[in-house]
Amino acid sequence: MNDDWRLRIKLRDKTIADELTETLRAHEIERDLEHSYADRIVVSVDDTEVFCYAATREQAERAQTLIEQLRTERGWTLEFELTHWHPTAEQWEQPDAPLPQTDAEMAEERRVRIAQERRESADQGYPDFDVRVQCAGHAEASELADRLRQEGTPYVHRWTYVLIGAADEESAGALAERLRGAAPPGSQVSVEGSERAVYEGRPWRPFWVLGGLAG
Repeated sequence: MNDDWRLRIKLRDKTIADELTETLRAHEIERDLEHSYADRIVVSVDDTEVFCYAATREQAERAQTLIEQLRTERGWTLEFELTHWHPTAEQWEQPDAPLPQTDAEMAEERRVRIAQERRESADQGYPDFDVRVQCAGHAEASELADRLRQEGTPYVHRWTYVLIGAADEESAGALAERLRGAAPPGSQVSVEGSERAVYEGRPWRPFWVLGGLAG
């Protein structure tokens, strides 16, 4: 069951977007929404766009009805876009887009997503994902950095942290799993979206393979 729905409201003016956000977060509206459904809606604003995140399609549509009432009362001009989160493709899609039902369909969507992430990494010149290793101390981080340098693996070393780029989420997960068994004792390994500034001015090969760290 897909439990992530997003109602996107596009407005022409940031002031109105802020006003709508404040109104939706106000006590009176929160009470109306809570009366309409049990789960709360999360509201956020980005410039001239307001986003309502809901647990079900019904909640999102009821929120749209309430916002339409506000539009009529206040004379706003706005547009709605309802989407739901596709867990395999990892992107927002149209509300009636079918979800994969079989293992083969899910595998194909994962393949397409990974290929897209790799293309984006290659096009932008830096990895989409980082494997972050927080070592127990500077000496341990330097030890890991030396091992990576000896095998020709691109990395960034900052104090007790070592970052290794990965072109896609699947590669990042596999790399993190390998590093958990290879990093110095006491290290913490995590996967996160990369920060472009860290890689600026440094060479990076988008499809490198980590090896030789086990043991």
